[in-house]
Amino acid sequence: MPGHPVAPVPERLFDDDREQRWRARFTAVRMSRPAWALDAPDRSVYSSNASGTTQVHTWDRATDLHRQVTDRPAGTHFATLPPDGEQVWWFADTDGDEFGHWVAEPFAGLPAGAEPANPLPGVEDGYPAGLDVGRALVAVGTSTDDGTTIWLHRRGADGPATRVYHHAEDAGVGGLSEDETLLAISHSEHGDSRHPALRVMTVDGDLVAEKSDGPGKGLSPIAFAPVRGDQRLLVGHERRGREELLIWDVATGTETELHLGLPGEIDADFYPDASALLVWHTHAARTRLHRYDLTTGELTELATAPGCIGSADVRPDGTVEYSSSSAATPSAVRALHPDGTDRRLLTPPGEPAPESVPVEDLWVDGPGGKVHALVARPSADGPFPAVFALHGGPHAADEDRFSAGRAAWVDAGFAVVEVNYRGSTGYGSVWRDAIEGRPGLTELEDVAAVHDAVVAAGFVDPARTVVEGWSWGGYLALLAAGTQPERWAGAIGGVPVADYLAAYADEMEQLRAFDRALFGGSPEEVPERYRLASPLTYVGEVRAPVLVLAGENDPRCPIRQIDNYLDALRERADLPYEVARFDAGHGSLVVAETLRHVATEIDFARRALERITVART
Repeated sequence: MPGHPVAPVPERLFDDDREQRWRARFTAVRMSRPAWALDAPDRSVYSSNASGTTQVHTWDRATDLHRQVTDRPAGTHFATLPPDGEQVWWFADTDGDEFGHWVAEPFAGLPAGAEPANPLPGVEDGYPAGLDVGRALVAVGTSTDDGTTIWLHRRGADGPATRVYHHAEDAGVGGLSEDETLLAISHSEHGDSRHPALRVMTVDGDLVAEKSDGPGKGLSPIAFAPVRGDQRLLVGHERRGREELLIWDVATGTETELHLGLPGEIDADFYPDASALLVWHTHAARTRLHRYDLTTGELTELATAPGCIGSADVRPDGTVEYSSSSAATPSAVRALHPDGTDRRLLTPPGEPAPESVPVEDLWVDGPGGKVHALVARPSADGPFPAVFALHGGPHAADEDRFSAGRAAWVDAGFAVVEVNYRGSTGYGSVWRDAIEGRPGLTELEDVAAVHDAVVAAGFVDPARTVVEGWSWGGYLALLAAGTQPERWAGAIGGVPVADYLAAYADEMEQLRAFDRALFGGSPEEVPERYRLASPLTYVGEVRAPVLVLAGENDPRCPIRQIDNYLDALRERADLPYEVARFDAGHGSLVVAETLRHVATEIDFARRALERITVART
């Protein structure tokens, strides 16, 4: 943008084999775990960057034929198959803005010149709020500035979809029962989208049952039992201060809490015959799989390959297909068969991504309790320059998973410190909700505690630390630059919240609802909380160079509020800053663009540290 200095993109970061290695980690073909059609399990859909941009692909297991479905400049991420596998459904937005509608095309491909069809006539465009494609019915949610609408449509019918739910507050489709007589939804009619309530209704929109655990305790519909006539609903709850499970039999009105005896937090889904659950157990930044027998109560850890589990599902024959990786080892899609055989399910074409270094666990005393951090460092002796890479969300967490970005920083000689600050998931409800009423500043107290600890340990140079992140992490990076200026030699904010008041005004309604729940009201109701949480408030205190990376079509951290922050930086004649703008939404699905982002960030950090070196001499 005219008036703002544009960040240069270096042609090379390294003069040795590290150059090929860091780029190869991004350009290596990656793919998600293939998801199959329930009644046609030989037909699968997945996403892959094989074309250079993340697109939707199909895999016919019977013929081993793979086909690229989408070819859109900004990429395509969301896709599913109906139970019969006859079509591929994917979400069509505009240049990554996340606003659009579902389209469908034949699994085998479109005739020449044909366009995907609209399978949901009468459903208005919006931001996705859930989808369940059944055998006869489709439940779909859309979110707009007017709130959330949930529609039901009979597949193949000529008439428009029927609106069965609407509310100004956030809501979403939970799922259809197997016989497609019931629909579960989550909703926040009580005004707290971070702790939703649960409703089951008939497909005509009549109320069947309602369940709420009260203030500060959410309920999430996971799935109905996949057996016709079985009206048990698997639900996530947090009654004991962490994510756990219960079974709600909607037909009888009874519920059973599942006490699995595992530390950390739990998620799950049914096995195909509903006799057991496939359980994801997350503890201390690692996730593993278990099988829980619903009849005997027996819990068995599955003998999957080493690493942190990503997604997983159970095939009709009992095979568990899953993805796994570690900080050192790139992701793989594998299959664990009922006889205990574990194998690589698919090997993407081309050379695999080079490996990296493992992460170390660090537990630090913070103002709100023990803070868990992951540290990756070069093999040389410290103290190292460091990048504090802060995760987005805020309700997410850094885990012991492979990250090409983390590996690139390590190759560049930086120690990488990832902090699961208060607000992160995986450490209990109290930890996650501790940022309510005071977001941003609370997380940065934990970041400061970890910063002090790694400096005291002697492997991080306190004068050469950079704070970096994307989305909520980018917001925290800019906020840290203004509220902790003595700690940072540079700040890098990717698609950040930079001016919270303008961000609230322009962002999608789902995020406005989230912000109202997080802050305890709108900017009109609690203006001081928003002011204290906004990086723009502290722009006059920033001392270190700032780099901002921004998507032109971002609905989550919109461009106007970023421009406001950049304009304020421009008024600071004493402060160097740069901006890198790209034509996409909340990040990019284009490999070449991602490479530019990483190269820009590392080059900027190096130049920021050179200023420190010059100042020292």
